[in-house]
Amino acid sequence: MDGLLINSEDIITDSINRVLEKYGRPAITGSIRAQIMDIYQNFPNCKPMPGSEKLLSALGHARNINGEPILLGLASSTKTESFDLKATQPETKRLLDHIHPDRRVLGGDPRLRQGRGKPAPDTYLLALQVLNSDSQKPIMPNECLVFEDSVTGVEAGRRAGMRVIWVPHPDVAKEYESRKEDVLAGRCGTSNLGEEWQLGEVDDGWAECISSLEAFDFKKYGISII
Repeated sequence: MDGLLINSEDIITDSINRVLEKYGRPAITGSIRAQIMDIYQNFPNCKPMPGSEKLLSALGHARNINGEPILLGLASSTKTESFDLKATQPETKRLLDHIHPDRRVLGGDPRLRQGRGKPAPDTYLLALQVLNSDSQKPIMPNECLVFEDSVTGVEAGRRAGMRVIWVPHPDVAKEYESRKEDVLAGRCGTSNLGEEWQLGEVDDGWAECISSLEAFDFKKYGISII
């Protein structure tokens, strides 16, 4: 959610970098920003990221290649209290309301085992379990499409056996430019989870990187908008 659907990561970065600049320190990198995301709670000014409203609205009226409705779920490391703050603005609340509250899996969900957040696959697998409780036909992991902005999130999606669209912040994209294919395979070594059989392979076609949600190609994934 953060950095993908709403601009909370930019708010964090700008605030920290202003302080660092004041004391003559270098700006933080994308990887450092990712590590401190969850300690910030005051995000009432978050706004939708470019293309997010159009994407969720379209997917809410879309069909897959078999003519079946697309089910939307949210799998985020954001805690419930932080989520509520980030949904303060009417336009942000309207965006997030495209995903039914019962189909949201947030950080701290009691159904998740301790220490099994991203990059472990559990958050995505639980979100799929929730979707399947509403689905007439069971949805398999390989039928899911994950949208992620973080490197650890991409790994989580790949470990879950799902296809992944990586939409990184420009700073993160630059930082991992030479390792992009490793990121898409979930093989950046950001964790010591083991279980490498869960990871993808470089250039296996199960993940791609796009610059913005505005660049998502519905037809490429057999999605038609009604």
